[in-house]
Amino acid sequence: MQNPHLRIVFMGTPGLAAHVLQSIVEEGYTVVGVVTAPDRPSGRGRKIRFSAVKEYAISRGLPLLQPTNLKDPGFTGRLREFRPDLQVVVAFRMLPAEVWSLPPLGTFNLHASLLPDYRGAAPINWVIIRGENETGVTTFLIDQQIDTGNILYRKRIPLALYETAGSLLEKVKTEGAGLVLLTIEAVAAGKVEPKNQDVYVSEPALLNKAPKIHKEDCRIRWDRPCREVVNLIHGLSPAPGAFCTLKDEQGREFNLKLFEARPEPEKHLHAPGCLFTNNKSQIRFSTPDGYVRVLRLQLPGKKRMDTEELLRGYRFHRAVPEP
Repeated sequence: MQNPHLRIVFMGTPGLAAHVLQSIVEEGYTVVGVVTAPDRPSGRGRKIRFSAVKEYAISRGLPLLQPTNLKDPGFTGRLREFRPDLQVVVAFRMLPAEVWSLPPLGTFNLHASLLPDYRGAAPINWVIIRGENETGVTTFLIDQQIDTGNILYRKRIPLALYETAGSLLEKVKTEGAGLVLLTIEAVAAGKVEPKNQDVYVSEPALLNKAPKIHKEDCRIRWDRPCREVVNLIHGLSPAPGAFCTLKDEQGREFNLKLFEARPEPEKHLHAPGCLFTNNKSQIRFSTPDGYVRVLRLQLPGKKRMDTEELLRGYRFHRAVPEP
């Protein structure tokens, strides 16, 4: 750290953002204000829960704002009172020009992909769903569009063979925090040259998008190849969770969530989506080119379990027995 007197406003909401904020504070930078989402009810009891960023800000006594309208004059007035030299954004909302243009050193964002690839709200999920071998983190200057501003720094992150969204998030936390600290130091020292994202684009038509995940995105299609199904399961694990619909002994439908699986390419004559189990230690579903062996799953109203643990207390109806 070269400039401990740099006045920083931080904006973010979830755990990733809280981790980055903690890194900035522990590095010794002066965070003069924190902006996060308003409190909202969540869970079955609809209890009000603080965002991870708010919890950390309170624990360190940092000034906190929770605007509902980012264009509200009251909010923008409070931001000006902080007199920020620089604003850092991690997993927050789209900012209006009167907010991102406020500090003299600008406002930069951390994105969990190698921009310009995988622009959007859920890059961590989509890089796994689409079977990528690597991803990364990028810092870029915010402008009028979403995820299109000039790039400051990028860092690559290799993906493990059976990476999940949860395990990748931990890598992004570590690498992202380091990249943010590097970017703050470079911006403050005037030692970074922002690059237009077009520099990184050879074939614009091949760029992937990372839109918000909706419920139908989570439904497993057993007519897809087994490796593609496993990528979907892992890309949505641990949340929101990929699911398929089964029927119980009374013919009532229920959703089964799957969190970890392995592809087993194999020739067979079964229709896609057949459930095979010995009701002791193994569960598999058929796909056109093989099977998906399920390692971790969840019944409605139950906790997540390993397959063998679940089968100690539950037997699947309408399943083909394993040999």
